[in-house]
Amino acid sequence: MYENYYFIGIGGIGMSAIARYFKHEGKNVSGYDRTPSALTAQLEKEGIEIHYEDRPDLIPFDIDNTFVIYTPAIPAELNELQYVKEHGYAICKRSKALGQITAGKKCLAVAGTHGKTTTSTLVSHILTVSEVGCSAFLGGISKNYHSNLLLSHSDYIVAEADEYDRSFLQLHPDTAVITAIDADHLDIYGDYQHVREAFGQFAAQIVTGGKLILKNGVDLPCEGVRARIYRYAFDTPCDFYASDIKPLSYGKFDFTLNYPGGKIEHCTVGIPGWVNVENAVAASAVALCNGIAPSAIKKALASFQGVERRLDIHFSSERHAYVDDYAHHPNEIKAAISSIRDIYPGRKILGIFQPHLYTRTRDFADGFAEALSGLDSLIMLPIYPAREEPIEGVNSEMILDKVTIADKVIVPKDKLMDTVASRDVDVLVTFGAGDIDRFVKPFEEYMANV
Repeated sequence: MYENYYFIGIGGIGMSAIARYFKHEGKNVSGYDRTPSALTAQLEKEGIEIHYEDRPDLIPFDIDNTFVIYTPAIPAELNELQYVKEHGYAICKRSKALGQITAGKKCLAVAGTHGKTTTSTLVSHILTVSEVGCSAFLGGISKNYHSNLLLSHSDYIVAEADEYDRSFLQLHPDTAVITAIDADHLDIYGDYQHVREAFGQFAAQIVTGGKLILKNGVDLPCEGVRARIYRYAFDTPCDFYASDIKPLSYGKFDFTLNYPGGKIEHCTVGIPGWVNVENAVAASAVALCNGIAPSAIKKALASFQGVERRLDIHFSSERHAYVDDYAHHPNEIKAAISSIRDIYPGRKILGIFQPHLYTRTRDFADGFAEALSGLDSLIMLPIYPAREEPIEGVNSEMILDKVTIADKVIVPKDKLMDTVASRDVDVLVTFGAGDIDRFVKPFEEYMANV
């Protein structure tokens, strides 16, 4: 075992969970990220040294006793990455490190092009409430536990199985969920068929005798899958589904959870939105397949507080409301708007969208335009490039021009607060996976005081 663990791109949500894990294991943990954030500030508060300049001289010099973990989201030409490769450090991608941590444990993995963060966090919460316990590596900050890492002595490890860069192919779970297979990350996969094939390979890696909880209607190539396959749905009868769905106040629902062994009546999820009923069905299926008592599941669903930046209500009154959501794919935006309409029926929604990646904007401009046309008003920001260089002719106007609502505009980030302040806002929603999260606190304060 190594004493030093160094992370290149430590501020990423998946990277930071693994950094916290090794810190908890008593290792010396440090790392680099391009920009400070609320997450890096919290890591520093926990005793992890982080710097924000590309400086190989700040990497631990003890090569034989240092293990380097990096994220594929960083540019290949980064000096620190080049340095560790050239000087013989032990090195691997984040996904391989997670695969090694989960090896030999009862791995419960949640995959899917959307829905996986809330579902995996809910699985973790159910296991924790049931006192069976689990360790968990999550793709968001749980609002119940204020962390993306849960630790326990249980044999269960819950892992969010990320399809980006085929990361989830490092996992060999006992139970897996697949929530959705949409065309995404085409900069990696090239086309939808290769996305679909990768999910098929992931499903084939579930251990013999394991279980696959598959969203009803998802087109998965099942050749080579050795696991028993169960289907789940929002309200379509199958192995696991919700029935007797009755709307409650503020977008919540009372429902019966149906499963092969019976039903759990009068369930509620602690957070609003029909999509979260669907996520709850998937998470409950994992728990039931692993012997968790129905009474513990029902209790956990009701006490679930959600995940930061996932249909995250920051302010709500009869006059104004503010919701933040990580949605950065057309289907995610469409589902989020649908749920927000349930939460605030009859109210006017102003959405702010920051596109994430030039390639995603290019590949899904039509889908984004269709989804965003479900708003009453739209403010768009320029594209957040993340790891990419600009692509000629690809910009936010590609989407805006195709949006069918009349009230639509593009503004630079430095004009965003003033633009919102000039409007009579009813329900404000921010969408995106870039740095739009820097506006969450300012908007929360503005909507509370306007």
